[in-house]
Amino acid sequence: MNDSNQQKSHCAVGLCNPKSPSNVGSVIRACGCFSADQIYYTGSRYDRAEPFYTDTANRRSKLALTKVDDLILTAVEDKLETVCIELCENATSLLEFTHPEQALYLFGPEDHSLSQDTIDSADHVVFIPTYGCLNLSASVNVVLYDRAMKQKPALDTKQSNDLVRKSRDCKNRLIVRNDV
Repeated sequence: MNDSNQQKSHCAVGLCNPKSPSNVGSVIRACGCFSADQIYYTGSRYDRAEPFYTDTANRRSKLALTKVDDLILTAVEDKLETVCIELCENATSLLEFTHPEQALYLFGPEDHSLSQDTIDSADHVVFIPTYGCLNLSASVNVVLYDRAMKQKPALDTKQSNDLVRKSRDCKNRLIVRNDV
């Protein structure tokens, strides 16, 4: 995103009663990769499981993970549009969706769906067009990638190479050789 978009854009992720610390850890990583600002979660299953999963603590230190009682109320208080991501009849395809500048993306638990009340209260309901359902962390990655790509201008070669150098693993020094 360019600097003007970063100042006016706010992207948060809301997890409804997540059960798996490994999936939450993967969500945290996705949020860091795609510059989400905040993660909210509800429920008690993650709190019970998190102490037994050490990787989540390492990833948590880089991005705020906040427990809340109500994701919709949190969105209203933070002046964010709610975007439910759910396989739901009459929902908008992610391919056709225009992301709001100020958004809280809501995702259901790994073993259930968002409630009908949450769907009814949302500003937008979007589905990822797949055959079958993705897991929680995969869904977050797809949605945040789609948001980032629809908001970013195209990168030139120098910008692309700078981003690759900044993002890749320290052992990765691969290069596409155009002279081969």
